[in-house]
Amino acid sequence: MARIRDRDACPGALQLHQAADGALARVRLPGGVISAGQLEALARAATEFGSPAMELTSRGNIQLRAITDTAAVAEIAATAGLLPSETHERVRNIVASPLSGRVGGLADIRVLVTELDEAIQSEPALADLPGRFLFGVDDGRADISGLAADAGAHFLDETTAALLLAGRDTGVRLDRPDVVPALIAIATRFATIREKSWRVAELDDTAPLLEQFTPTVERGATWAPVSTPPVGWLSQGDGRVALGAAVPLGVLQARVAEFLAAIGAPLAITPWRSVLVFDLEEGVADTALRVLAPMDLVFDEASPWLSVSACTGSPGCAHSAADVRADATAALNDPADGHRHFVGCDRACGSPPTGGVLVATGDGYRLRTAHP
Repeated sequence: MARIRDRDACPGALQLHQAADGALARVRLPGGVISAGQLEALARAATEFGSPAMELTSRGNIQLRAITDTAAVAEIAATAGLLPSETHERVRNIVASPLSGRVGGLADIRVLVTELDEAIQSEPALADLPGRFLFGVDDGRADISGLAADAGAHFLDETTAALLLAGRDTGVRLDRPDVVPALIAIATRFATIREKSWRVAELDDTAPLLEQFTPTVERGATWAPVSTPPVGWLSQGDGRVALGAAVPLGVLQARVAEFLAAIGAPLAITPWRSVLVFDLEEGVADTALRVLAPMDLVFDEASPWLSVSACTGSPGCAHSAADVRADATAALNDPADGHRHFVGCDRACGSPPTGGVLVATGDGYRLRTAHP
């Protein structure tokens, strides 16, 4: 895809986007990880300085909209530890298996995600990466690799991972200690050769990214994308409980976020616009479930909300031809084959990697023939 500008305008917590409803900030959460205190801080920022309707993104980040005091929001994020690098804040884009180390998976990748985030911030050349460049770490359960991250690792067992480019196996095998250096090397090389490309898939030739690596097995394998989040009561390997809650259309009201934070447990925002609350004793989990279930959070894996999503749409986005969230809600129980993502224009923001993308025309919707 030919780009007309060298640097994209992907928002961050410091470089904001001016939407139709005001300034928009996107707070990066590498691996989706967020503490109770950090979630409470963002809920307070949304309530005091913007719209209380916080947005969960398809990369496990949180957006705040209609911000009236950008400096105050940035200060709250920084004080909460959510802005560790002013120069690299837009490029800390990491998706990772959110249940890793707690429920299933072949390897515990939590420490690797932290190491990768620190390594990204430590490499000056990566400050100029496009804000859309994505790192991915899959713990072997194949929930993340289907998202086609630009530079990824897919664990094959506890100690060995496949190196991925744009979600495709390169045939390179990495020992665990080599995973972070390899991903940083790929990203650094991309920053050097990318010209106007924002994603690895846009390069005419990806071979230069792999010059320092030697494939040892057949390349080309891919993994099917996952479109639904883990929801409900999830038993952890240590005997404790995780709760998975889908957030309809990715809109998390600040008041609901405050209740989630009040549990006082570690949390994660997933790429499927859901929330995970970890490490709960059974009694606490039972009480939390009873309190949260009436708050429009979805704990039922059979809920139709798991098969529909939408971009922001009107009135928040000036490009949108419709209030797509309202239309998605109205169509919730209509018969459909697979996941449906409603969007207000052909940019198709936030589209999942699978399912149908329905584009508003001003007179209904048409199915997008090419997936974003």
